[in-house]
Amino acid sequence: MPNGSLDKFLYTPEVTRTQTTRRPLTLSWAQRIHILRGVASALLYLHEEWDHVVLHRDIKASNVLLDSDFNGRLGDFGLAKLYEHGANPSTTRVVGTLGYLAPELTRTGRATTGCDVFTFGALILEVVCGRRPVELKAEPEEMVLVDWVWERWAQGNWSDVVDHRMEGDFDRGEAQIAVQVGLMCSHPLAVSRPAMREVVRYLEGRDLSELPELAGPPAAAGEYEQLGFEDFDFVHSYPSSSFEKANSVQLTVGPDEVSAGPFARYLPLSPVSHASTSSINQL
Repeated sequence: MPNGSLDKFLYTPEVTRTQTTRRPLTLSWAQRIHILRGVASALLYLHEEWDHVVLHRDIKASNVLLDSDFNGRLGDFGLAKLYEHGANPSTTRVVGTLGYLAPELTRTGRATTGCDVFTFGALILEVVCGRRPVELKAEPEEMVLVDWVWERWAQGNWSDVVDHRMEGDFDRGEAQIAVQVGLMCSHPLAVSRPAMREVVRYLEGRDLSELPELAGPPAAAGEYEQLGFEDFDFVHSYPSSSFEKANSVQLTVGPDEVSAGPFARYLPLSPVSHASTSSINQL
């Protein structure tokens, strides 16, 4: 993709960028919401509109590729799983990247569309805030992004979380919707998360009244151990950054599951990345 991956725009220090890259110093709000809408549409297609249900299981900024018009394309299906519509996914070892993993995975080992929704919620907050889901060097109260955003939301200071590099130049209505949807998707209880069809509708809209009321923070940071975070069984994945090298886990396929590799040629080409499907064909 001409503009590479999203994480390079969110985290690459400005001093390392050269004139030849022709990249803006900071993504505008219009670009950010456009990228999020594109990825949301891709996930809706994978979850509901293709022949099989496709669970991506590794949604993160480094796996969102940007074309010349900054359309967001979901790439890297190396951990993807397919199953029939209406079927119940079987259990697997936990896979993904710390900070993007749905808490129920550690208790059940069962990946679902709700797990992808949780991960997309983390991505929404990451793009809005310009921060990684877990900042290991941050103050304890700000280390976990979703906890920090919940706190600011509960205090009525949600706009404080918006990436300061935009210098206040963003659509407040769209940004508030994005923050609220990000928190809804990141809810620790799977039954409280919206489906991707609802997420797409919310992000495309501009009317806050269409969104369900968002309750207060569902759990304090210390309570997440009760949701299963103390029992991770990690296997290293294929990270693309130093952060991911320390926080990635990989796939183990259960006896009744189908891995993405043998079916790579059948994965949808749009709105996901052509490059990603080509890489899967090599698995």
